[in-house]
Amino acid sequence: MAQHTVSLQLANRSDAHSIAKMSAALIESGLPPTWTEARVMWHIKHKESIVLVARSAQQLGGFAIMQFGDDTAHLNLLAVSKHARRHRIATQLLTWLHETAMVAGTFVVNLELRAQNIEARNFYRSMGYREAGLLRRYYSGIEDAIRMSRDLTVKTCA
Repeated sequence: MAQHTVSLQLANRSDAHSIAKMSAALIESGLPPTWTEARVMWHIKHKESIVLVARSAQQLGGFAIMQFGDDTAHLNLLAVSKHARRHRIATQLLTWLHETAMVAGTFVVNLELRAQNIEARNFYRSMGYREAGLLRRYYSGIEDAIRMSRDLTVKTCA
């Protein structure tokens, strides 16, 4: 999947199944899946959520789901398929969401990720996120999470 052929677009209803399947395999692996097709569909329909997908030749290479509140946004999910990694797709998805948040007047983005996921922690750090706490047994009462936060008014190198 070459970087120049990737397009970012809002997800449509037909993407919900693939997103839920990717979430179960790439994000919730080893845990009971909570991001069902119905839950993804709710976010696709909800006016305060954005479900963004990255496509190359009509193939879904990655996605992100972000929900907007009054003062902050929450990045619920972000994943890139194994075949599409190392093409800066996650960076493109997150940058698009950051820009959208700032246009909406939202300057803080929060997220949680599995405490054991060092690769994701390093990625979010490179995107200007800072660790804001440890949440014990956050995922299905089984696994700890790290809460991270980003102030979008602070410039980063990414």
